[in-house]
Amino acid sequence: MVFSNSLLSSTTSLTTWANQSSSQSSLSPRYSTWQCVCLRNQKRKPKLYLIPARHFLSTPIDSVSSSSITASRYATSGVSEVQRSTSSNNVTEMEEFEMELQELFNEVKSMVKIGKESDAMDLLRANYVAVKEELDSGLKGIEQAAVLDIIALGYMAVGDLKPVPALLDMINKIVDNLKDSEPLLDSVLMHVGSMYSVIGKFENAILAHQRAIRILENRYGKCNTLLVTPLLGMAKSFASDGKATKAIGVYERTLTILERNRGSESEDLVVPLFSLGKLLLKEGKAAEAEIPFTSIVNIYKKIYGERDGRVGMAMCSLANAKCSKGDANEAVDIYKNALRIIKDSNYMTIDNSILENMRIDLAELLHFVGRGDEGRELLEECLLINERFKGKNHPSMATHLINLAASYSRSKNYVEAERLLRTCLNIMEVSVGSEGQSITFPMLNLAVTLSQLNRDEEAEQIALKVLRIREKAFGEDSLPVGEVLDCLVSIQARLGRDDGEILGLLKRVMMIQEKEFGPSAQELIVTLQKIIHFLEKLEMKDDKFKFRRRLALLRERYKQSLSY
Repeated sequence: MVFSNSLLSSTTSLTTWANQSSSQSSLSPRYSTWQCVCLRNQKRKPKLYLIPARHFLSTPIDSVSSSSITASRYATSGVSEVQRSTSSNNVTEMEEFEMELQELFNEVKSMVKIGKESDAMDLLRANYVAVKEELDSGLKGIEQAAVLDIIALGYMAVGDLKPVPALLDMINKIVDNLKDSEPLLDSVLMHVGSMYSVIGKFENAILAHQRAIRILENRYGKCNTLLVTPLLGMAKSFASDGKATKAIGVYERTLTILERNRGSESEDLVVPLFSLGKLLLKEGKAAEAEIPFTSIVNIYKKIYGERDGRVGMAMCSLANAKCSKGDANEAVDIYKNALRIIKDSNYMTIDNSILENMRIDLAELLHFVGRGDEGRELLEECLLINERFKGKNHPSMATHLINLAASYSRSKNYVEAERLLRTCLNIMEVSVGSEGQSITFPMLNLAVTLSQLNRDEEAEQIALKVLRIREKAFGEDSLPVGEVLDCLVSIQARLGRDDGEILGLLKRVMMIQEKEFGPSAQELIVTLQKIIHFLEKLEMKDDKFKFRRRLALLRERYKQSLSY
């Protein structure tokens, strides 16, 4: 019988809370009312459309988002001292140009911050029209590439990614013909690499980062901290592109550079250490992942003391690695100490969603090691905190009610599990309606719970409703439908329904599993066992032989994991 043993995080989406709106944008020239504050001179410098300076943000150009286009503490977004030594006149012009680029991007971010996205789009379009005119006239230098770079960053800041691929292609065509000695080229390439990574073009991202790294290596040497930002970008792109070994190598090189320049206890090591640890965990190398996470804990302890909230956060990552390695009890102890440190240091508010997810993770771990009562206390704490800050009928209560119901089901208190699930359904019916696809998750759990209470007639009706909703929402051969069918098979078998009809349901489950996991997937083993059982009941000997042979082959294939 299907019942999820995994607890939901507080960020698990049980429904789509808001409709997504997409603005109609184009890179084609259009009429704009924006005025130009700088006249085009006789040189190659493009004009930038700006609102007269009022209140500009001080965030660097690099800081579109903390995850993908991060403001670097290791590399500047401006012109280097080596570049500035060429000509004082050229330097002054380039510095002025950089300031205008900064103002343009800051103005876009200011508009977005106060909700004027359409004005920001108009400003970006106006600048695109201006730079497109220059490109059409034959001007294709670093200045045009830099303006297109800022326009692309601006669209990302607005949240409209549609024009970004075309803009990046335009930038690439320009920079491919530029010499590595061009000012600003390294910064433009780093931005381009980060944006390519965001839109999922990882090979393009890697190429952009590699060229930026080559430029910086030739200028500053192979051990300069200015290399850290593009190296981290390249490592992330390698990891996203499925090239984990290369990514690990780049992270290790980054750490070597930082240790040599900043020392082994520098806080600057935290970001690459965390990225390396996370990647190693993803690759199933938990023992290796434990090393960077331990280093982060030690760095924070050295700098901030053992009771600082950052230490607690790092300990949670270490606990995750311990758990993945199989040291579940040690992971529990680390998790509990970490949460205590975070709470005592007031590092986060009690209702913080990250802290909430940590409680849920620890609760699941406690259930795993057989300490369900302690885990349930944490889940009840999550429920009470959420009720206190958001109200007992808030849609976010659903996740906590489901988790708590799962905990009670594990302890075989199905009566309390039923009560919690029905409360959850009442809340969700108000927020998403009785036919919403997200409501089928607690509904299916309720069907399983009722079956455990020997109320199979009720359970069957609920499961059939879930089946109807999911078939409509996901398709008749989808994995969510297969989950319901498997549950329905168990319920109907207990009710003594027609064996032929149940066999038909099982064959549907098998077809769905074959489609989703492949014809030799381990998931098929249990389904084949059930099919053979009903073939025996129906005395279908010829069919039974065929399925038995297939089951034997799968058992042999997965013999080691099954015995484990």
